[in-house]
Amino acid sequence: MKVLTVNIGRPAPSAHTDSPGGLTGIGKRPADGPVPVADPGPRGTGGSGLAGDAVCDLRHHGGSDQAVYAYAREELDAWEKELGRPLPNGAFGENLTTLGITVSHARIGERWRIGDEVLLEVTSGRIPCRTFAGHLGERGWVRRFTREGATGAYLRVIQPGTIRSGDPVELVHLPGHDITAAMEFRATTTERELLPRLLAAGDALHQQSLRAAREYVAKHGAGAPS
Repeated sequence: MKVLTVNIGRPAPSAHTDSPGGLTGIGKRPADGPVPVADPGPRGTGGSGLAGDAVCDLRHHGGSDQAVYAYAREELDAWEKELGRPLPNGAFGENLTTLGITVSHARIGERWRIGDEVLLEVTSGRIPCRTFAGHLGERGWVRRFTREGATGAYLRVIQPGTIRSGDPVELVHLPGHDITAAMEFRATTTERELLPRLLAAGDALHQQSLRAAREYVAKHGAGAPS
């Protein structure tokens, strides 16, 4: 398991975002050298966990629970076949393009050691947005991405440090529950009856999803399909 590339985005104008200034950092390219990684701080004030990586809409992106976004090269390859076009590393706006990791099926709270220093923890899947669709230029992209459910994973920074393309990834903690990034995505989008099951992931879960699960249980009870 390894990081193929560490990808950084620069601010660029986009007609597909309503962020202040009309800018987005979704267009990411592999960095030439080592990249410092640290907790960026809470949503609304903190951006990306990677130094030099632009997050232009702090209302919806960035912050501690979405400090780093990872997507598997294997899943990009599958999308290449379906879309009939090349998708270079960083094409989905991911910070880390990985190899040998089933990223979308990583468990919430799973921890990855990257290189010698950085420790990351899986928090949630990625919900597609209008900016993502506009960036790819594919009709009905939000619907297609949602239907496929290959979400990739957001991660928080547990231990800061420096990462670089080619760094090994070691799974150092695997939670005992079965709540994956892909399941969290389904629960918070198309299958909200699954929300109570997310509580098994505890505080490792993205705080927004944890709040949604608790509110659902308070309103509807804890019953959910097994």
